[in-house]
Amino acid sequence: MGTPDFILALREKMGNDPLWLSSVTAVVTRDDQVLLAKRADNGEWTPVTGIIDPGEQPADAAAREVLEETGIVAVPQRLALVHVTDLVVYDNGDQTQYLDLVFRLGWQSGDPHPADGENTAADWFPLNGLPPMSDDMHKRIAAALSSEQAAQYAFSPPTPDST
Repeated sequence: MGTPDFILALREKMGNDPLWLSSVTAVVTRDDQVLLAKRADNGEWTPVTGIIDPGEQPADAAAREVLEETGIVAVPQRLALVHVTDLVVYDNGDQTQYLDLVFRLGWQSGDPHPADGENTAADWFPLNGLPPMSDDMHKRIAAALSSEQAAQYAFSPPTPDST
């Protein structure tokens, strides 16, 4: 699908300045396999990721992105991780940072394929045979596969004002 229209409209007003967005990472499992997509923009294998549309429920966004990008129907099972990504600077100079919600989803139906042009491939990988990925993507997958029921999150306690 590419960049959503609401972001293009924001970019017309603010140029390349940093933009704070909410996003999802969808870690879809089937038996002992995880669904990965090979991104068209950088060639990296990742779980499905995407931007939450205005007014959209995050779990709905996760399921929608999986269907749009890979043709897989999946159902959200739990929120696994809430985190903030590092600042991303795209080739065109746009700067974005994401509040990312990582969900674990269960496969319902479909065979993976690059459905919308954002990816060049999509496939199932055994958990013990994942392709090379960034540490951040491994962290997202590990959080989704954890038996922990509560979502993980980063916390830096505030320090008292010394004045």
